[in-house]
Amino acid sequence: QVHLVESGGGLVRTGGSLRLSCLASGRILGLAMGWFRQAPGKEREFVAAISWNGGSLYYADSVKGRFTTSRDNAKNTVTLQMNSLKPEDTAIYYCAARRFGSTSYYSTDYDYWGQGTRVTVSS
Repeated sequence: QVHLVESGGGLVRTGGSLRLSCLASGRILGLAMGWFRQAPGKEREFVAAISWNGGSLYYADSVKGRFTTSRDNAKNTVTLQMNSLKPEDTAIYYCAARRFGSTSYYSTDYDYWGQGTRVTVSS
């Protein structure tokens, strides 16, 4: 069992930056990790994913070049660095872990989820 807790959300102006962290209670070594977000009135969408060893990274087109994800398996943490934020990035951001298999764009493939952290980007 893995318990995930996100932090680092907040209110930022357009063009600003935030760094989200996801701390796992259990070991994340061997687990693919993902970031998803859900804006008000919209479905949850894929943001980024990182393979178990950090060797493979994937990003949604909407965040490519602005967001970077990384992980530290020794500290059981995953981070999402978000730069050049836009109002359309406003959402609740979730960290997720997948027990088996490689990274995935699909939320249904992930087994463990955090409670989310809210990001609001003002124009």
